[in-house]
Amino acid sequence: MLRFLLIALAAVSVAAPKFAHASKQPNIVFIMADDLGNADLGYRGGEITTPHLDSLATTGVRCESFYGQPVCTPSRAALMTGRMPLRYGLQTLVIFPSHTYGLPADERTLPQALRDAGYRTLMVGKWHLGHADEKYWPQHRGFDHFYGNVVGEVDYFTRERGGVIDWQRNGEFLKEEGYYTTLIGDEAVKLINEQDADHPFFLYVASLAPHAPYQAPPEYLERCSHIENKLRREYAAMIMALDDQVGRIVAALDKRGLRDNTIIAFASDNGGAVSALFATGARSEEERAESGGVALGDQPPASNAPFRGGKGSLHEGGVRVPAFFNWPGKLAARIVDEPLHMVDVMPTLLTLAGAEGSPDHPFDGSDVWKTLAAGEPTSRKELLIHLEAIRGAIRQGDWKLIKSAPLPGKIELYDLAADPSEQQNVAAEHPEVVRELEAKLVAYAREQKPAEWIKAQPAFLGAQGKTILDPDFDIGDGGLPHEKPALPK
Repeated sequence: MLRFLLIALAAVSVAAPKFAHASKQPNIVFIMADDLGNADLGYRGGEITTPHLDSLATTGVRCESFYGQPVCTPSRAALMTGRMPLRYGLQTLVIFPSHTYGLPADERTLPQALRDAGYRTLMVGKWHLGHADEKYWPQHRGFDHFYGNVVGEVDYFTRERGGVIDWQRNGEFLKEEGYYTTLIGDEAVKLINEQDADHPFFLYVASLAPHAPYQAPPEYLERCSHIENKLRREYAAMIMALDDQVGRIVAALDKRGLRDNTIIAFASDNGGAVSALFATGARSEEERAESGGVALGDQPPASNAPFRGGKGSLHEGGVRVPAFFNWPGKLAARIVDEPLHMVDVMPTLLTLAGAEGSPDHPFDGSDVWKTLAAGEPTSRKELLIHLEAIRGAIRQGDWKLIKSAPLPGKIELYDLAADPSEQQNVAAEHPEVVRELEAKLVAYAREQKPAEWIKAQPAFLGAQGKTILDPDFDIGDGGLPHEKPALPK
């Protein structure tokens, strides 16, 4: 009998480490909104009803100083690599439909690292990190399953761009009926229901909403009928549709008994569009007029209050985005004001998952779990918000410096504690702070690789004929509305 017990105990001791390791690997769901205004969620005081996102935010960790990049591609690249886009040439603007470059193959991605740690890796929605060659597609960058579009914006009902349908499941292009946001919600719920409860998974839900074109099903427009402005009503309806899908995802996790071992993270890629040039959408002027979509001269519907600027800008309204993390029993409800960045997500999640990054591609981000779980400050001395050849922004404590490089150049310095809306440029009053932060920004600039966007079309003209070297250069996020995607045949 004693011999039998010793053998049984030995067997348990051998098996225990494997079980213990598996139990420590949480499921991960990351939900990315697109062009969401900082003030356009219910919990942030907005008029738009978002009960499911509000519940996750208020029972989790609200990150009130969380930074993305000013536009889509750089922000998604930062999430997928834990590294600033300046490291691999994706720092300027976005990948247009006619472009042929993408996230370089030597960059180790978040799903690749998690898959190597035993995770099943799943993605639904918008990729926007390379489309012209299949080697850039999600299923070749670490995802076991991909359902969505690889270019940027598409029509929400047809998934067309420039006459081409950009909608696939694992490489098979599809022509399906239905609304974009609902379809990716359907797929996300289906994938959750298919998962082995004892096997960890990573689900990346990359919403297109509420990015232009502003389109929503009639039932959601009816729910927003109290909003008088038609454009604002469409935009609000898109956010409500996204919120409903978030609710379905949480319900599916609950039904499977997976919620307690699932961390849910949410962020917008950048601020909401407050310039019509960033919100023209993939439609003609006539179509936009018929549907209420924004046209040049219209005021886009997003609100980034109380912050200045919006998508494309380095002011807070363009780069400071709504974000939160929720994990029942592991993260108590709290508000974190410590400056955090999209590049922090990958190193933090890899630590929780027992996964590893790439030694020869060091992270720019940090593991900020202690900040999320206990409110501890990060160890970083400064936070690089964004940098490219023509401009950059950096934060140290409450000081934020923005440098515009094209001649004649401009330096802006703000005390975000006293002036979160960035109304008072105090650079002249604090030359020593300017010198210190500008020197750090320039040091980062010396490390950057040439921007692929500039190499792809160096003579591209933006609004009013301005080139990218003009300080107020502005261009719609998705490129020309009817530009045909360079998808592989």
